[in-house]
Amino acid sequence: EADKYGIKVIVDVIPNHTTPTTTAINQNLIDAVGGMDKLYHAGSENDLSNYGNRLHCTTYKMGGLPDVNTENPAFQEYFLKFINECIDLGVDGFRYDTAKHIGLPDDPKEDDGYENNFWEVVTTQIHNKENIFNYGEVLQGSNDRLADYVKAIGRTTASTYGSRVRNAVSQENLDSSMINDYFIAPENIGKVVTWVESHDNYINDGNWAIMSEQQVILAYAIISARQGGTPLFFDRPYKASFEDQWGMNRIGAAGSDMFKDDIVRAVNFFRIAMKDVEEENLVSPNDDKSALLIERGTKGAVIINLSGELATGFETNLADGTYTDRVDGTTVYTVQGGKLTSEKPIKENTAVVLYNEGFVNYAKPASVSVDATAFNYEDESVEVTLHCEDTEDATYTLETSSEVVENTAYKDGDKITITQNQGETATLTLTATNSLGVKTYKQLFFTRKAEVQENVVAKGTTVYFQKPSNWADGVNAYVYAQDGEEALWTGRPMNDEGNGVFSYVLSEDWINPLIIFNDGANQYPGANEPGVPMEDGKTYTAQ
Repeated sequence: EADKYGIKVIVDVIPNHTTPTTTAINQNLIDAVGGMDKLYHAGSENDLSNYGNRLHCTTYKMGGLPDVNTENPAFQEYFLKFINECIDLGVDGFRYDTAKHIGLPDDPKEDDGYENNFWEVVTTQIHNKENIFNYGEVLQGSNDRLADYVKAIGRTTASTYGSRVRNAVSQENLDSSMINDYFIAPENIGKVVTWVESHDNYINDGNWAIMSEQQVILAYAIISARQGGTPLFFDRPYKASFEDQWGMNRIGAAGSDMFKDDIVRAVNFFRIAMKDVEEENLVSPNDDKSALLIERGTKGAVIINLSGELATGFETNLADGTYTDRVDGTTVYTVQGGKLTSEKPIKENTAVVLYNEGFVNYAKPASVSVDATAFNYEDESVEVTLHCEDTEDATYTLETSSEVVENTAYKDGDKITITQNQGETATLTLTATNSLGVKTYKQLFFTRKAEVQENVVAKGTTVYFQKPSNWADGVNAYVYAQDGEEALWTGRPMNDEGNGVFSYVLSEDWINPLIIFNDGANQYPGANEPGVPMEDGKTYTAQ
């Protein structure tokens, strides 16, 4: 189905580590690699702190995640089977997570008799290998060996360049000296995946609180207008903001519509039109460092302006002629004698895309969205404002426990009220078609919070835990309240009662407490699962 639209599917694969909750690992994997003792590197008992030490980097656990022995031929066979099944299903490529933590052929090795040949295996012993787009996540830093990973995998990420672009846009300094350098060897510029932000930058680096969606879009215009790299656009969660980085972050829910922005759309088509133009030129128009002119030979140009109005009349290498801004579709620019002019200045926080040859006037996609105070709410009902653009055919379907309203037409700005009982979730589906009949679809979920009964668990309450045989000798109790008040992970040590039984006594009264048992690596309940309610005298066992 994707092939019909010229879309290629890349699968994000994570061969290098597993969950630290080792009791949750599928037995099929354990059996395939020859047992649990064959699954991980010996060094995986150690936490990685020295990224410049290549043996540590490729064998120690990173971020508390056990490091898989990717050199084990049995693991390679198991993993390769998965890769080839994906390819046979039509997959076009793979992103290898934490690729820097998988050894290169000449990296130091543990004394286990295996070879550092993982990359050779997964790039040569795969189906349709000539047409597969492989790239590895290699975050740049001490002894990262990025050029060697490019050679081994085919492509890598360019994390330092992404950082420079983010800083340039955030600081409103687009001087070419800030963003011209990709920080990789020149021969590899065409073999990297560039980004403004990734999922890691967005959350771990806190970029959600630094750059607005518009700033990300303008930064993307920079990386996409340039000749080098393969630009990646990270789509943020739907309705995320400076106040709420998660927005409506539910599995299955659509992300932000920012990837459909007119600027993103225009620079993507610009990039396609410029694919055979190798020459690029980055300059500050009118010597304004808050603006950037990216020229591609004499064929096209992208202008990014961050602060204040930018007057035209500046020099350009564009061929003489008349150009229409492909972002707004109306503003006309004239180039004559090496000068670019228009009747109006270029507004701040926007981009202009200019080219003629290769332009195709595709119909804009329809868009649908909502305004609401919250997706998880407490009152009996919530009012939702429906929006749609570039369509004359928008409808909604609302499903609650008590009613289903199907395929009802709406106009931009119409309001609906969702009413439901506590703990229930309503599903709102929006659809619209553009002028060519191409459909846009979005599904949203609204949950009325269930009332939490207050349950006081008194000081002195004692609970017990039967430790699984594969856990470490010490067990911790992590106690927190359902309303969000938490202790510091990993909690406090439990008392060893012998025979693998540990006890914990509450030192104060708690309201609605939950408890998680862990040994620092394993935990019950598992990762991302809520704790279990505390019951005085109960013995818990890992399920």
